[in-house]
Amino acid sequence: MTDGLQRWASTAAMVGLSFLLTAAILQVSGYGVGDVFSGVIEGSITAPGAASSSIRWAIPLLLIGLGVAVGFRAGFFNVGGQGQFYVGACAALAVTLGWSDGPAPLVIPCGMLAAVVTGMAWSLLPGYLRVRFGTDEVLTTLMMSFIGALVLQYLTAGPMRNPSGTGQTAASERIPEAFRITDGSGVSTTVVVLVGGVAALVWLLLERTRFGMTMTLVGRNPTMARWQGIDVRRVGLINFALSGALAGLAGAVELYGPAGRLVTGFSPEVGFTAVVVALVGLLSVGGTIVAAVFFGGLQSAILFLPIVTDLPSPALVLLHGMVAFLVTVRFRAARRQRAASGAEARAS
Repeated sequence: MTDGLQRWASTAAMVGLSFLLTAAILQVSGYGVGDVFSGVIEGSITAPGAASSSIRWAIPLLLIGLGVAVGFRAGFFNVGGQGQFYVGACAALAVTLGWSDGPAPLVIPCGMLAAVVTGMAWSLLPGYLRVRFGTDEVLTTLMMSFIGALVLQYLTAGPMRNPSGTGQTAASERIPEAFRITDGSGVSTTVVVLVGGVAALVWLLLERTRFGMTMTLVGRNPTMARWQGIDVRRVGLINFALSGALAGLAGAVELYGPAGRLVTGFSPEVGFTAVVVALVGLLSVGGTIVAAVFFGGLQSAILFLPIVTDLPSPALVLLHGMVAFLVTVRFRAARRQRAASGAEARAS
């Protein structure tokens, strides 16, 4: 079996083991496992509107997950997609409300560009700290995510608050319907083409450009990359910028798509789940697409299950956590094995 097939088989085994462990825990807890997993299939695929709901949740997971994959390929662990997602959405909303009388074909691209630039800037700060001072980017990107959530809370409860709201929820005004690129389902031809185009560009960057090969080399062996004259700091900054840009774009797509407004703490898990999506997808574009659809289906099922079973929604989040734990363990073990093999090769 080739190395690629072994990695896919190992990942599939981890996901399968996650299902078995989750089923065992649910069974011990007194829930009907058959009914639960039947509800998962119904809520993600077969129920009316379920497939559309799965794709709706897969879209932000895919965009942020592609950014995570870009960063991880080069060995830079940007896990702050949630904050970049939030500030990107806030930037898009600021442009839209400030230019609400403008033509939609201009306002929407400008809002998306603002989201991309803001997400990029939000990611570059921890990126600079990483390449300049060696600061742990896992810690700094996570902290920036918490700050991004606070920025969203401040804006939706303050400058961007809907003055006609009830006050029970901190939320912004709704954007004009002319600026929506989907209805409430979150799925439209425009969004599918946009996200598909972005995925194709990321694939071209990673697999068909010199910079993509450079990123992979830096991720596998930064010391050798430096010996070959590669500016690892420059590669790192570009990676942080790209991953932040994709997360910011996801925020804009959420605003112009199913959300239509911003609410404090909306979609609180997509940025963190996207990290698992990228790992399950083995940091490849095709794999990330498949993983995004899988986790999008799980999210759709989480919302559906309380309708047909007595299982509370948070219980199925256990499956998310189990997959995240086992896949992360496998990823770390694979990296240590590669590092050990590299050390042995250099010693010999």
